[in-house]
Amino acid sequence: MTKSFAIVGSGPSGMYAADALLKKFPSCRICVFDKIPMPFGLIRYGVAPDHFKTKNTSRQFLRTLELEQVHYLGNVEVGRDISTDELKENFDAVVYAIGAYNDRQLGIKGENLRGVYGACAFVGWYNAHPDFCDLNPMLDGETVAVIGIGNVALDVCRVLTKTRTEMEGSDISTPALDRIQSMPIREVHMFGRRGPIEAGFTPKELGEVRDLERCAAIVDSKQLPQKIEGNFDTREKGIKEKNLKILNELAEQSKPQKSIKMNFQFYASPTEILGKERVEGIRLERTKVIDGKARSTGEVFDVPCCSVITAIGYQADPPEGLKLNGAILENTNGCINDNVYVVGWAKRGSSGTIPTNGPDSRAVIELLSETLENDNNKIKGGYDSISKLLEARNVRTVSINDMKKIQAAEIDNARKNHPWEKFTKIESMLEVLN
Repeated sequence: MTKSFAIVGSGPSGMYAADALLKKFPSCRICVFDKIPMPFGLIRYGVAPDHFKTKNTSRQFLRTLELEQVHYLGNVEVGRDISTDELKENFDAVVYAIGAYNDRQLGIKGENLRGVYGACAFVGWYNAHPDFCDLNPMLDGETVAVIGIGNVALDVCRVLTKTRTEMEGSDISTPALDRIQSMPIREVHMFGRRGPIEAGFTPKELGEVRDLERCAAIVDSKQLPQKIEGNFDTREKGIKEKNLKILNELAEQSKPQKSIKMNFQFYASPTEILGKERVEGIRLERTKVIDGKARSTGEVFDVPCCSVITAIGYQADPPEGLKLNGAILENTNGCINDNVYVVGWAKRGSSGTIPTNGPDSRAVIELLSETLENDNNKIKGGYDSISKLLEARNVRTVSINDMKKIQAAEIDNARKNHPWEKFTKIESMLEVLN
């Protein structure tokens, strides 16, 4: 019996799930849905624009979408164009790979002032995500505060401080690049509640700030431990040791007279964002780490800044019919309920790199396959039924061939020394197909 599966979301976790389903059920048919006309989610809109080579992962996923038994249905939003119940009725199983596109809140006074942005929104802005292209961030001062000590925080700091020449070869949105380059930036501060041992950087990302053209990384050697202590597995300890080595190099290197300073500030927890109508500064409290947790010391200090960008994690935004448990969808090892599953950040939280999603998705599909082995339900309508339903509702679906036409137009629109110019509006993408 041919099985039909729906995957909601075409980012890495969804595409790894599709590959796993094809291996488990070679004759199955798969529908991959995405609310954006263009596929690949995090790869297209989350990876830093100056890490363009990382986006080549999408080539592997494109080959999957090109298979005859796989149907890509872009520009289809579950909860708007089709319901969760309708998916469940028409497919043998549904896998949600919706990611996490809501920024977590700091929960402090002043968080709602103009000039405060979550990293999801800010990164989406410079990556031309349609949901965030109108963000228009306030980058009119000399100092920006970034809350967080992980790869996303590093990405934001690096993109804000690179020169236009250093951004060549990237796929950053032209309006964002122009806005950033016109900013009179002198300092960017990266604050973390805990210390360098607990930081979420990868050595590769951290090493990229060594030799920026106009920006010097500032690290206080007094905040660096002599060695890595704690219960870490071999791999994790190795990463932390490499990070510590790079941080020591940054602390010890000579500081040339560069126009911008990137300040790494550990043991600093935000307590209030200052300002009357807009951001004017941020108040922080010095902390100390005890048993891996940040404890307050009572020492407070203020840093003037024109904007604050929070990179403290994301949470899922599920369609009607699915429940949240904290920042993720309520699930047990990826199973939400009968024949409904979740993978990726919506399952486990916003952690890990793109390849991290591979084992995670494969484990969930293994669980799915064990459940379906004894499932003798009638044949579901799958793609045929869903496509008719969407057509009756006048939903303009985007196929893989449509997607290629949009991408070709983006390549044609590319400015010099950049691979393409992504459309920032869904309407502009669809106009290419008219």
